[in-house]
Amino acid sequence: MEKTKSPSLLRSFDWLTIFIYLVLLALGWMSVCGACYDYEQTTNILDFSTRSGMQIVWIASSLVLGMLILMVDDRLIESLSYIIYICFLGLLLATPFLAHDIKGSLSWIKIGSFSIQPAEFAKFGVALCLAKVMSTYNFDVRHWRDFLIAVALIVVPMGLIVMQKETGTALVYLALFLALYREGMPGCLLFAALSAIVYFVVGVRFADEPLWDIEAMSLGGGLVMLLIQVFTAGLVWVYGEGAKKAFSILFISLAIDAAAILSARYIYQWNAVWLMTFVCGALAVYLLYLSLRERSIPYCLIALFTLGSMAFHYSANFVLNDVMEPHQQTRIRVLLGLEDDPRGAGYNVIQAKIAIGSGGLEGKGFLNGTQTKLKYVPEQDTDFIFCTVGEEEGFIGCSVVLMLFLALILRLLHLAERQPYTFGRIYGYCVLSIFLFHVFINVGMVLGLAPVIGIPLPFFSYGGSSLWGFTILLFTFLRIDAGRNRLKH
Repeated sequence: MEKTKSPSLLRSFDWLTIFIYLVLLALGWMSVCGACYDYEQTTNILDFSTRSGMQIVWIASSLVLGMLILMVDDRLIESLSYIIYICFLGLLLATPFLAHDIKGSLSWIKIGSFSIQPAEFAKFGVALCLAKVMSTYNFDVRHWRDFLIAVALIVVPMGLIVMQKETGTALVYLALFLALYREGMPGCLLFAALSAIVYFVVGVRFADEPLWDIEAMSLGGGLVMLLIQVFTAGLVWVYGEGAKKAFSILFISLAIDAAAILSARYIYQWNAVWLMTFVCGALAVYLLYLSLRERSIPYCLIALFTLGSMAFHYSANFVLNDVMEPHQQTRIRVLLGLEDDPRGAGYNVIQAKIAIGSGGLEGKGFLNGTQTKLKYVPEQDTDFIFCTVGEEEGFIGCSVVLMLFLALILRLLHLAERQPYTFGRIYGYCVLSIFLFHVFINVGMVLGLAPVIGIPLPFFSYGGSSLWGFTILLFTFLRIDAGRNRLKH
């Protein structure tokens, strides 16, 4: 057959993404300069003895690393996926035994005069292996066996990272479930995960507040039981027989709830939440009955969702108070407004908000931020680097940075969707999911909208491990994308 000539390799690279990457690197270096500079500094910001000078080294080495990746055959990268994954698993397993204790974390391995964090590079290995496994013939994430294989690939390295006392970094791997969703994972699983978050926030936040001045009733418990009933009815509507049965379930449940609450309010004060819990349990039993009578798997799964929701709610306080570390408990309570800790867990967020707010519309200018110069914000050149952007560049600068990240993520989405091979598409979604999670959580925790879990802002936070890790992720995808136009016979 006739050959169709593919464009040259240089023309196949997505130069727009590379341009966005370079702009983010430049803005990131300026932010590191602002975060590290102080009024008494006598050395030049380009001096390698300063963090701003060392960041130039990390940026230069990242550019070299990116160019080297672009020179590698994308088919070789794909063929080495399993080996790379296994090597990173071994490295993660060995890290706690080789690492030095840094602020309670055992995730940094010292090599000469600098340290590396294997967990940052392992994201690349997990994304690569996940794409390779899911692109194999007959793999279907909608089948339980295949789904459990994909989940295991994600969960195993997460567990090894948790052993290093790096819970925040481990949570990043949950973003990879967005790639599973793109490939056909049922949306109800994502809905269940989001529901768990809502149950936790509502249940813990309002656990000690009375419902309608009824001291015996918890507002948090009542709201969660109400949400479980509403969500159950909604799932019956979507996956069951339609609106009629769903509305019947919801109407009967809400009627019983209302009668219980009114009796507790006006007749005798008692904990009506227990009756609401009983109603949820009765719904689950009814759905199991329908599942057996009609041989319907969806009804069985909805019943399991209802029972799981109840179990999750009643175990939330135990997890918060007895499973989580003390500093994690405090961070969550501060975020939910249950504690006021301006000198402890809430100090970073308070100072970050002050720094961003003091920047106003246009900011104080490069190297002119007072909050950052006086070192009021801890970790201001790493996890809280975004507050430097807000103070020196103001609202306009923050908007530009967020728009650049949005452009990068949208561009990655476009590149992923144009991949002719499943492997490239899945890997692309893994990359954009990781970037999206990092940006959303990092900026959110600086603004007090997300818990402080200590993850870097891509291309902005100081350090070689995160910068190299993000560069490897991005440029590997760019190389895979460039291979889409290879010669066809």
